[in-house]
Amino acid sequence: MKALNHVRELARAEPKRIVLCEGADARILEAAARATEQGYATIILVGDGAELARAADLANVSLAAMTLVDPQRSELAPRLAERLYELRRHKGMTREEAATGVGDPLTFANLMVAEGLADGSVAGAVHTTADVVRSAIQLIGLAPGARLVSSFFLMMLCKPFHSLKGGMIFSDCGLVVDPDADQLAQIALAAAASAEALLDEPARVAMLSFSTSGSAHHGSVDKVVAAARRVKRDRPELAIDEDVQLDAAIVAEIAERKLPESRVGGKANVLIFPNLEAGNIGYKLAERIGGAEAIGPLLQGLAKPANDLSRGCSVDDIVNVITVTTVQAQRLSV
Repeated sequence: MKALNHVRELARAEPKRIVLCEGADARILEAAARATEQGYATIILVGDGAELARAADLANVSLAAMTLVDPQRSELAPRLAERLYELRRHKGMTREEAATGVGDPLTFANLMVAEGLADGSVAGAVHTTADVVRSAIQLIGLAPGARLVSSFFLMMLCKPFHSLKGGMIFSDCGLVVDPDADQLAQIALAAAASAEALLDEPARVAMLSFSTSGSAHHGSVDKVVAAARRVKRDRPELAIDEDVQLDAAIVAEIAERKLPESRVGGKANVLIFPNLEAGNIGYKLAERIGGAEAIGPLLQGLAKPANDLSRGCSVDDIVNVITVTTVQAQRLSV
């Protein structure tokens, strides 16, 4: 678990304020307690105070070390309502609607991040991915220069039988269904930045295809090549292979035969899939057959971190996402 331990050490070195809005769920409370105890984050729980207290009693979790914020009673509500109004008035929202809207814990949590009252948010144990992503885009917004929010998985390959060791970034496996060349380039640039934030090594990017260096001709290959060239234009120093098959991306001996001039050299730690279908299949194959641990889906391209959880997530999953969110927030505060 070297790569995950690296992320944990980074989080402990500078814990950030992570806001959670689903505290009535026992998994969230247990994960919040563990993240607090391990020093990965300073936890803010947003929700009805009485409901949070009841849930904590049932889960046998102490809330003493966490900050509790009730949207219906918080003195922050007027400030956040005004921020919500400013963000959404172009869509016809009135001040009265904004005052009501901040009562929603997910909305309140993301507005706290937008206002700098928290450093990142985590949700999705109860809310759908669509709700989590929509709220993050509308309230936190995109990072400067970003035109797209996408997702990635931090894949941990740390078991004795893994021939590859350490962490890898798989993107996009959870959000953008069929990216065009420009969107695929945006995904690759964001994923490279995610690798640089979370892995203890430079990003080495493979733009995956069924073709390696022009061995096949097809529109889908052309898209991958065009995306890679846009990445090279924007980040000429980045090690990146254009159209490359998976084996040449991760096996040095094969890369030496097929791509002798490659700067990645069969040692990719960022795999960019040509579409969501391939990405979703790829990460699940690595997880279920290859025995990799998948942390995510995590969001990239936002101005500040806001991450999604699977509604089937475990306590360990939530702790890992909280920890990664802290490290993302550290990166953005540099």
